[in-house]
Amino acid sequence: MSASERRAALARAALVVVDRDGVHAATTRAIVAEAQMPLGSFHYAVPSRDELLRDVVELVVEGEGDAALAGLLVDAAGPRDAIRRALAAYLDHVRQAPGREQAMFELTQYALRSPELSDLPAEQYARYHALAAQVLSAAEAHLGIRWTIPVAELARLVVTVTDGVTLAWLADRDDAAAERTIDLAADALTAFAASGTPTA
Repeated sequence: MSASERRAALARAALVVVDRDGVHAATTRAIVAEAQMPLGSFHYAVPSRDELLRDVVELVVEGEGDAALAGLLVDAAGPRDAIRRALAAYLDHVRQAPGREQAMFELTQYALRSPELSDLPAEQYARYHALAAQVLSAAEAHLGIRWTIPVAELARLVVTVTDGVTLAWLADRDDAAAERTIDLAADALTAFAASGTPTA
């Protein structure tokens, strides 16, 4: 197994640990035990645990993006329906692995208090914003619409909404309330959609 393959396997193992037990439990020993690797192999593949946590963020972002895009690209009655399906697919992704999403909030707070990871929260949210922008651009192409405000601005709104929906659902596990919030969010986002080819 190459160093890059070992690093990827360790990142997947770290994600399992933080999903199940939280960020605080993701020690080097716990991660290699989950990956079924010897302890010495960790530093052969990755400089530090904190560096590996960056890879974990990337794994989570990829999963969220795949879920949202899958929801967006199914047959839909129109822009509002497609946006609603994408948000619902994201919520389903959260509900399938709540520990993972809770761990991402924990990781943000941990990094804000950790000098070694002081740049991670901004990097983490830059990835979220880029993912939201990717989904919004895909919506333009797939639905034949254009957004009436810059995609970057709308992406920040989407991340703010999904963060709020996620945290509220983690707190109360109220599916009906989360679904209603998604309905309202879809209404709000659709207001920024107009017919026509997206501008460059």
